[in-house]
Amino acid sequence: MGNANPVIETVDPATGSVIERIPLMDDAQIDATLNAAASGAAAWGRQSFAQRGALLRAVAAGFRTERESLAKTAVREMGKPLVQARAEVEKCAWALEYFAEHAEAMLAPQPAASTGSRSYVAFRPLGVLFAIMPWNFPYWQAIRAAAPALMAGNTIVLKHATNTTRCALEIERFFNEAGAPAGCFGTILVPGKDAGRIVKDARVAAVTLTGSDAAGISVARAAGEELKKCVLELGGSDPFIVLADADIEEAAKVGVKARFQNNGESCIAAKRFIVEAPVYEAFLSRFAEIAAAQTIGDPMDEATQLGPCARDDLRQSVHEQVRDTLGAGARLVTGGNIVERPGFFYEPTVVAEVTPKMRMFDEEVFGPAAAVVRAESRDHALALANDSPFGLGANLWTRDVALAERLAERIEAGNVFINGMVASDPRLPFGGVKRSGYGRELSAFGIHEFVNIQTVCVG
Repeated sequence: MGNANPVIETVDPATGSVIERIPLMDDAQIDATLNAAASGAAAWGRQSFAQRGALLRAVAAGFRTERESLAKTAVREMGKPLVQARAEVEKCAWALEYFAEHAEAMLAPQPAASTGSRSYVAFRPLGVLFAIMPWNFPYWQAIRAAAPALMAGNTIVLKHATNTTRCALEIERFFNEAGAPAGCFGTILVPGKDAGRIVKDARVAAVTLTGSDAAGISVARAAGEELKKCVLELGGSDPFIVLADADIEEAAKVGVKARFQNNGESCIAAKRFIVEAPVYEAFLSRFAEIAAAQTIGDPMDEATQLGPCARDDLRQSVHEQVRDTLGAGARLVTGGNIVERPGFFYEPTVVAEVTPKMRMFDEEVFGPAAAVVRAESRDHALALANDSPFGLGANLWTRDVALAERLAERIEAGNVFINGMVASDPRLPFGGVKRSGYGRELSAFGIHEFVNIQTVCVG
């Protein structure tokens, strides 16, 4: 990692101007953070659930009290509309309170039959969890990993995306102000290329990452070489399946939200709209109409529905995917252009007649552009949905819910939402299959990922 102390420049994606310059940590600062987390782990693990829960509730209260400030920090660093940033802060507070209330029951010892006079399964903390988090939901991604892990008795070291560094430091500040013990929650400021070395550090017990499949491969390789547990929540190219009997108006309205919320920069955004032929044109027309009517502008403006892409290179990547897909024979319905104004804005874009082998079908599109795909039958729609290296979420629209539940068995995804949009919820497990990663976050399944599941048997 070296001993130089270069800076992180955070950039406002709505203007392209530098917000602040924050020094990266040197080796001594990184060591101090890891030492604190490691030395504090045993004491934190011995705290009662009530004590751990009190900390999380205090952090939640702080989030609610300073919701506006936190939301505006996220908007400045990654460009999501202010209304959506406020909702993200509220969701963090909810998750903190949820695990504060329910973790003890989730981790209660479970009696088990054996040849012994008494036996049970207990759940013990592992130690230091290294959390590598992305910029698109800068508070939620970190909190949804940290809340269950902290309640399980682990300490957390967060390495956030550099473009949301102030968000990371704000999270750390709230834990400190809430009275977190030394080492309970720490942040390290390093570039992504240095994450592998920290994954391998002997003080780190386990790793959780939300990011691209390429980042997941790199982290899994480093963790595997040290035989460390990791959970990977990676990319997605979620299908939004509209069957011929669906409520087209509702599917189109929810579909626009599912694709363009958070400026389209979400792993669980609907990305491939797979529509049965009898309703294809009707859905396409209404979907494109609603998408095109979204208000683009300053994300700090209450009326803005679509802000800028988080970085210029991300906008350029989406534009190239759209351009290449059109060049392969797809049809532009609306959008397709870089917005000529300061910042990294891109028009809400709908591309029709997308087929397999086109970039917008085969790749994850991380921005405000939707691919609409024609399916000749229900079975064809399911085959198209599964024709992807990803398997994070899926949306299925039909008036026949019983049919939808049967069809869900055939969808290769970790989350299937019927007549609704995919979303994460503290009460439900969240994660994917295939190149969308492995392991689960949230719910009892998530809290059990980072514990020693210990058998205790009395002879």
